[in-house]
Amino acid sequence: MSEHLPAIRYPRHPAHLDAYVEVLGPALAVRFLIAFGGCPMYFPDDPKGRSMAEALIGPARLQALGQRMPSRSIEIPVPRVWLILALKAEGKGIAEICRTLKTTSRNVKDVIRRDMLKARAA
Repeated sequence: MSEHLPAIRYPRHPAHLDAYVEVLGPALAVRFLIAFGGCPMYFPDDPKGRSMAEALIGPARLQALGQRMPSRSIEIPVPRVWLILALKAEGKGIAEICRTLKTTSRNVKDVIRRDMLKARAA
């Protein structure tokens, strides 16, 4: 008997993350951005199975993501606010989010508080 887990409602992502979320899906985009955010990355036309990025997302997704990038070599963004909200949506606690994103609990709490206030105002 399989249990049905509720679907995770990820927060709306900023427009500059469209390629990542559309190609990888929100859950894998979160993992990819945590692992490679802030780093330069080269997207080959024909991945050969030697990169950590390819190991995480697979050759087809790496190639598809590369086709959506403005050039073959880019710096992966670090969308800290979206990542905090996405990890919170996944059910992660404040301390785990802090450790994962290398940020302070005050920063995490402030982002979550601002998001709740914004949701109430809408």
